[in-house]
Amino acid sequence: MNALIKLEIVRALRNKKYLFFTVMYPAALFLMLGGTLDGTTKVMGTELTMPAFYMVAMSSFGALTAVLVGNSERIAKEREKGWVRQLRLTALPGRGYVLAKTAGAGVLSLPAILVVFAVAAAVKGVRFEAWQWLALTGSIWAGSLVFAALGVALGYLASGDTVRPITMLVYFGLSILGGLWMPTATFPQWLQDICAYLPTHAYAGLGQAIELGGAPRTGDVVLLAVYFVLFTGAAAWLYRKDSLKA
Repeated sequence: MNALIKLEIVRALRNKKYLFFTVMYPAALFLMLGGTLDGTTKVMGTELTMPAFYMVAMSSFGALTAVLVGNSERIAKEREKGWVRQLRLTALPGRGYVLAKTAGAGVLSLPAILVVFAVAAAVKGVRFEAWQWLALTGSIWAGSLVFAALGVALGYLASGDTVRPITMLVYFGLSILGGLWMPTATFPQWLQDICAYLPTHAYAGLGQAIELGGAPRTGDVVLLAVYFVLFTGAAAWLYRKDSLKA
């Protein structure tokens, strides 16, 4: 399993598209959405300034891009090319494959997080205590594993031809409704009530709580844990179902 994780990391780092869309793209979005705004302007519904709010939002969005989009498409293509079938002939168990894909994608999300942090600090002067920077990095990285598991599930749910539109629909839907592109306080109340149960809403909440000087809310942590179990279970079930077709 460790060898498979290393293979996934090396292969992704050689992909120039990955380096742009998962590392540079979120930082560019931060500059467009939050970097042009006054550092004292508070975001509606929060006590966070615009740069601080969008720093967490775009670093989370970058991590989401790394683990969800690339993971689902790679798996769907590997299934069509027979790579997954070859892996089944090895001693690697099904759960090992799912965990390896999830862990490998999770490692790749770290550069996207750190680049957004660096840009926010250098360009907009975002400042926090050392423990907050460490907590922000750890919580956003750990939370990305939830969506890495979702990426594995989508890779087995869709074919190579349909995985991209399905993934894009999930990707942008979760990003927008979860509050990564705009604060959910701007939505109608009925939509806010729905968004509160989305994994991306809880994901953004982890970093926002830390920025305000506190610990992540228990409700957000529990919700993400539940989604992780659901997505991992779905990925394992779809893997076994796919195995029966081989």
